[in-house]
This record gives sequence, C-alpha cells and structure tokens, in this order.
Amino acid sequence: MSAAPVSEKILILDFGSQYTQVIARRIRECGVYSEIVPFHTKASAIAKLKPSGIILSGGPASVYAKKAPQVDTKIYSLGLPVLGICYGMQLIAHGLGGKVERSTEREYGPGHLKADRSCALFHKLPASLEVWNSHGDKITKLPTGFKPLGKTENSPHAVIGDTKRHIYGLQFHPEVVHTPRGGEILANFVHRICGCKSSWTMGSFIERTCEDIRNQVGDAKVILGLSGGVDSSVAAVLLHKAIGDNLTCIFVDNGLLRAGEADAVKKLFAGEFRIRMQTVHAADQFLKKLKGVTDPERKRKIIGNEFIKVFEAAARDLKKSDPGHYRFLAQGTLYPDVIESVSISGNPAALIKSHHNVGGLPERMKFELVEPLRQLFKDEVRNVGAELGLSKEIIHRQPFPGPGLAVRILGDITAERLRIVREADSIVLEEMKASGWYYKVWQSFAVLLPVRSVGVMGDERTYEYTIALRIVTSHDGMTADWVRVPYDLLAKISSRIINEVNGANRVCYDISTKPPATIEWE
Repeated sequence: MSAAPVSEKILILDFGSQYTQVIARRIRECGVYSEIVPFHTKASAIAKLKPSGIILSGGPASVYAKKAPQVDTKIYSLGLPVLGICYGMQLIAHGLGGKVERSTEREYGPGHLKADRSCALFHKLPASLEVWNSHGDKITKLPTGFKPLGKTENSPHAVIGDTKRHIYGLQFHPEVVHTPRGGEILANFVHRICGCKSSWTMGSFIERTCEDIRNQVGDAKVILGLSGGVDSSVAAVLLHKAIGDNLTCIFVDNGLLRAGEADAVKKLFAGEFRIRMQTVHAADQFLKKLKGVTDPERKRKIIGNEFIKVFEAAARDLKKSDPGHYRFLAQGTLYPDVIESVSISGNPAALIKSHHNVGGLPERMKFELVEPLRQLFKDEVRNVGAELGLSKEIIHRQPFPGPGLAVRILGDITAERLRIVREADSIVLEEMKASGWYYKVWQSFAVLLPVRSVGVMGDERTYEYTIALRIVTSHDGMTADWVRVPYDLLAKISSRIINEVNGANRVCYDISTKPPATIEWE
C-alpha cells in the first residue's frame, strides 16, 4: 500500500547517524509528518516529493574523507528551508564553499550554547542553552552568505545560517534528550521557518489510511496474521474499520503462547470487535518439530518456518474458498522496518523479524501487500490503537518474542516444561499488574532453566527446576537495565511460584544489563 498522502512533510536525509530515527520522531512530536530517505537521493526526486523542508542528519564520517557520503548540492537551490545537524551542518559548509577541518579540541558530551536570539531557531528560548555535542571536526571558514548564530566553549560556529535562503546548521544534536530544549529548536524550524502546521495527528492518519485501504483493496478481501501483539492488533482493528467483513484474521496457536492467550484473542477480536477470525490449532505440530532441539537459533528457524507453512496452508484454503476475492495479505510493518531497508548502514535487523510479518509469503502465494502501519513509529501505533478503542492492556502490553515461550525454556522443549514456564510466567504478570509495576517496566517474565536443585517441601526432599525472573527497563529494547523492584514484590512472586507451580522449587532474579546480556535468554 502506498503511503497515505500528507499535505506537509519534512524530509530527513540519512547519513548514518544513530539518531536519525530520533530526529524523525521529534519532528512528528511537533505534529508534522517526517520521512527518512537515503542521503544520495537526488534533488529532482526530492522536489517531486514536495517537502516543506529538509534536514540533513548527523553521521560518523568526516566530510573531507575520500569516501564520505555527500549530498546533491542542488538541494540548496530548491528554495526549501534546510537544517544540517552535526555532519549535516559540515556538509552544508563544505558543499557551499566553506572549510571544515579536524579540530584540536573535540567536543563530546554536554556543552553550553550562547545563542543569537534574533535567529528564528531560538524563538522564545533563552540566550544560554545546554546542548549535547558529538563531533571532532569544526568549520574554519563560513560559506558566502552565512553568519555565526551561536557559539560554544570550543566552537565559534556552533550555529550558522544563511537567513535569506533559510539554510541553517547546528553543530550539536537538538534531537537527543541531553539537549533539554532541543525539541523547541526543531519545532521552531518546522513551524516558524518551514511554515508547517500541526496537521499530523493519529485521528487524521486513521481517516487518510482507511481511505487509502479502501482505494487499494476495493471489493477484494484481505488476510491478516493476527498474533495478539500490539502491531497486529492495531492493524486488525484499523483494517476492519476500513473494510469490515472483507478482512479475515488467521490466528496460529503454536502451543508456545502465554496462559489463556488464544482464548483472550478470540474473545476480543471475534467477540468484541466482531472481526472474522480463524484459529489454527497447531501445538502438536510445533512440538513435534521442536523435539530434542536445544540450540536457540535452530528453535527460532524451526518455529519461523513452521509458522509460514501453517499460515500458508490456512491462507491457501481461504483463497480456494473464494479465489476471485482473496487477493491481499496485510502485515503490521512499522516505519523503523521500512527505514532499515534504506539505511546506509545496511542494518541486518530487518531479517530478524521475518517470520513475525510472514516473510516470504506474498511472492510465493501471489498476494498483493497491504501495510497500513508502515508510516508509524511504535509510540504512534499505540496512539492509533487508543483512538480505535483498544484497551490499555492491549496497546501497552509488554513485548513478547515471536518464538514465544520456546526461547524462555533453556534446553529441550516439552509439554511439561511449557506448562511449568507458562504457569510461572502467569504468576509474574499477575503480581506485576496487581502491584502497579507492569506498566512501569519494559518487560517482566519467567525463564525455565535446565537446572534442578534440591529443596524441601512438607518435610520431603524435592529435586526440581529453577525459575529465573527477568524484569528490565528500556526505551527501545536496544539497551536495558534490570529493575530494582521492591523486595516484597520479588518475595511474593517467588513464594507463589514455589507453592503453586508443580515442578519448580527455586527462584532467582536476573540482574544483568543489556549489553552484555540480552533481554531474552535465548
């Protein structure tokens, strides 16, 4: 599905900065749609996209290096406002006749900016600002028409601008939280300099996307793989709003789900939202394939491949039942997945989630693709879910791995081990919610270790499994820290698991950070 039309947008040219996605999110927080494109996008292609302004991201290279990524300098002649951030600022200077050199006094970390308050970027901001720097180069000669608009301790050209052409550069990073008022600087750029209104809202997105879906699909029918997670849940409700009974969801119960998951999904989507839904019960099939497999990567591949087979068979049966109408397959692809495909870093993470989004199915099965969430970041997906009436429990639920409980059982997967970890995990979630901690953390779950230890229950010796508790906080899952939850809460969870879960007699708490550990154990 093509992107829903928006009346105004800011284009961000990606030069490999780790903060490029953060820039895009900050612009959207201003109520303005932002889109990331490759750094080598031609000026002619940019003009066709009709943006309201352009941002050049930061990047790890030096502009004077032989293989440094460059920008098409014709963008400066498009008559559009341009803002360069760090490497992007140096590109502006380098490309328009200025000079950039290696600095003897590098700036990494916090700094103090003395800003020229006559500049539109600093409208209603104080003359002194805390900023975050991360650069080793400096501008030693400004291009013609530019003047300094801000300075830091080590840089007289921390902010530069050609106010007539509306081309600006910031040596610091306004998008990061370490620049406390950076969001206001970006807001001034998009509103005061680019002239954008705050028209990007989730309400307007829903309206535009429903119209887009109806235009693409027409009277045809759509199949969606429903997992019960945030992305597929929001996609299902959004598609149903757009096309009603022409949507059919397929839910695969692979036997690796949390307690009561299949019934809860059916009750919510088939019952409350009245969405057509088919459940495929395939627990025995998955367990048979996983028998004796202990290597984590083999588990993931087996589960991913088997999911595709099961889903493919169910979708094929639907298509046979009405071959003229089942033409579309919907996926919960998000904007970060789209960005990864154009990133100059060639991020391989796009491959990791292939079986979540039914990777490889469209080509084999001759389906056309519908991706209603491909413009959104995760927080925006949650906001859309709230607009559509999904409960807090669904839209703010903690992440659950695609391979399910299989990667929370170290070693062989058996029905008995699944029962133990499922019951233990259910207790963890119950107590986290009851205590109010569930929505304060990123993830909280139980892991079954392939370790048996001696215990005493009712004056009898036991020799049973160990459960590890994993509770972490994170912003995006890339890094994580273990949570210092109250001892009383840990004690209650431990007591309940040992007393209520037959087969477990010991509970440990994982106090590892990511990195070096991962959030999931496998």
